[in-house]
Amino acid sequence: MFKSVLVANRGEIARRVFATARRMGLETIAVYSEADAGAAHVADADRAVLIGPAAARESYLVPEKIIAAAKATGAEAIHPGYGFLSENADFADAVVTAGLIWIGPPSSAIRAMGLKDAAKALMAKAGVPVTPGYLGEDQAEATLAKEAARIGFPVLIKAVAGGGGKGMRRVDEAAGFEAALGAARREAKAAFGDDRVLLETYVTRPRHIEVQVFGDSQGNVVHLYERDCSLQRRHQKVIEEAPAPGMDAKTREAVTSAAVKAAKAVNYVGAGTVEFIADASAGLRPDRIWFMEMNTRLQVEHPVTEMVTGLDLVEWQLRVAAGEPLPLKQAEIGLAGHAVEARLYAESPASGFLPSTGVLEHFALPPTVRADTGVEEGGEVTPFYDPMIAKLIAHAETREQALAELAEACDAVEVWPVKTNAGFLARCLEAPDFIAGDVDTGFIERNLAELTAAPEPSPAALAAAAEAAMVVDETQAPDPSPWRDLTGFRLNAAPSDTVRLFLHGKPVIAGLSEMAAGRSVLLIDDDEIVVFESGEAFVFASHPPTADEAAGAADGQIRSPMPGKVTGLSVKAGDKVVKGQGLLTLEAMKMEHALAAPFDGVVETVSVTLGAQVSEGAVLAKLSAT
Repeated sequence: MFKSVLVANRGEIARRVFATARRMGLETIAVYSEADAGAAHVADADRAVLIGPAAARESYLVPEKIIAAAKATGAEAIHPGYGFLSENADFADAVVTAGLIWIGPPSSAIRAMGLKDAAKALMAKAGVPVTPGYLGEDQAEATLAKEAARIGFPVLIKAVAGGGGKGMRRVDEAAGFEAALGAARREAKAAFGDDRVLLETYVTRPRHIEVQVFGDSQGNVVHLYERDCSLQRRHQKVIEEAPAPGMDAKTREAVTSAAVKAAKAVNYVGAGTVEFIADASAGLRPDRIWFMEMNTRLQVEHPVTEMVTGLDLVEWQLRVAAGEPLPLKQAEIGLAGHAVEARLYAESPASGFLPSTGVLEHFALPPTVRADTGVEEGGEVTPFYDPMIAKLIAHAETREQALAELAEACDAVEVWPVKTNAGFLARCLEAPDFIAGDVDTGFIERNLAELTAAPEPSPAALAAAAEAAMVVDETQAPDPSPWRDLTGFRLNAAPSDTVRLFLHGKPVIAGLSEMAAGRSVLLIDDDEIVVFESGEAFVFASHPPTADEAAGAADGQIRSPMPGKVTGLSVKAGDKVVKGQGLLTLEAMKMEHALAAPFDGVVETVSVTLGAQVSEGAVLAKLSAT
């Protein structure tokens, strides 16, 4: 076994690898950008090396800087984590050429599975069932449109070099194909430097089933059962679980055997995931599951597999990279209970899932479930990287128990002032159809209004705010400071009385009551009180909003909700627009976000150009009402 490992990544996955490496007695080495100088993964490591500016393309995505850091620190091995360079075959080759150990599959396997069209052709040749579609080299728009018509709508456009939902668009009719193709190509080019696409038949009730596989350098390959990742939004996984609900023994044998066959076809070594799409219109069936792609790395959702198998997948990666055989044979790998994982993002579901950035002044995760997190209280969520701040994982004897435990944990999340999707996750986990296992990849979109509806505080939350307001009035300090007097304050009982407060700018009468017991409250300043409930942070003010605050978007100014890059601009001065019409598109935190007109009107000015970098709060355009 080697003695030291450098993780060429950041955040939660770097911390996850460090935890296992420390347990195994290995020295841990971090790399970090200027934006991550105070990050938790840097503090966790035995040593850390600065590798460049905040932008990933100038730091985490520069192979030469990673390898130089390994050489400078004497690291013997490099673990790529997931994302960034984890599936970059050239980087894998460069690591080996530099005399270092690559903790991942051979570059030949990465290349074989890296391009979706070539991978599907290879899998078909190996006898693995693949989704019907178009994998041709001809990328002319006319050819693609013709092939889409041949396949039949709806079709799915997918980036050849894609992953994580980037460069992917569903098209329901021929009239929308040209626009969808253009958007998919732009996103693919920005994310992967490759705008080629393939086409697939779109399965109307698809479930995303994936199989964790492991191979060693002695030619052994095993599976660690399946995961279901069907709960998605915009092709991004939201909640994952293992095993897949409704999976019978015959279907499991078919899909896991296909996954092992796929891995063997490319002489796979290390951790990998073979992803399948299943037609769930008649339940899971062996003849209705097709190969979709293979991720040649560890997955974000690997903890659910760890929980149901009792294994440490990172330890397996390290041992296999050191040349050891797989720790267990297939017959020795058990499956116990049910595990489910929710991805906690810094975003606002009620505002179209816009990313949220800033310092985590208050950050408390429940101790009742496993929490893999890349940040700590006092840390900062920046606009430069993925907005995932933690993963919450529950494990229980039954699926129903695991869902209930995770929903309760999501309800107990406390984060301020950064917004999160904790309440949204809890509502997903508590949805009756999801609990019943009646789910496919369109579940969230079909139920979006209900799942993202901004909730109202309960009487208990109102009572908590009222009591906190009374406490503030009675204990005004001569020199008040934020995050002091009531941080983490939990209420017990209160006398019978009422207080007039403001929520979302509107007055509410909050009655004092014993129901306030147990609510967690923060005092922000003399005017604001935050009450945590059901994964949400309710902000109560003691005074009405100012005229400027009340105006909001009514003045017609379209402001950037975050720092980002203008990647789409569909209007110019003088254009007439209607409420909800897209005006421009921003790219931030690895995603595109459309900004729409708040009312019917005319574009007075456009203050930005395509490709411009903008700061949070910058005025991008101004409308006048008609």
